[in-house]
Amino acid sequence: MDRTMTDLTHLAKPGAEIALRVTPKASRNAIVAAGDGLRAYVTVVPEDGKANAEVQKLLAKALGVAKSRLTLIRGQSARDKVFRLD
Repeated sequence: MDRTMTDLTHLAKPGAEIALRVTPKASRNAIVAAGDGLRAYVTVVPEDGKANAEVQKLLAKALGVAKSRLTLIRGQSARDKVFRLD
């Protein structure tokens, strides 16, 4: 599996909902397009929202938008998350 950062600028439309599966405590931070959707790998542990903040930062970078424009709408404590681009 290629663990390079995926360019997601084509998904950066206002109101878009982006679903992804998160793997915390990975060896490196990356967002990749998998056969079944997007996968995010973060090095931080999933406690006190640290992994969610890191995923938000990575997703914003891949989309080419400010991280303040992304809102986590589902999956605060789950591996499957949905972010909305405001």
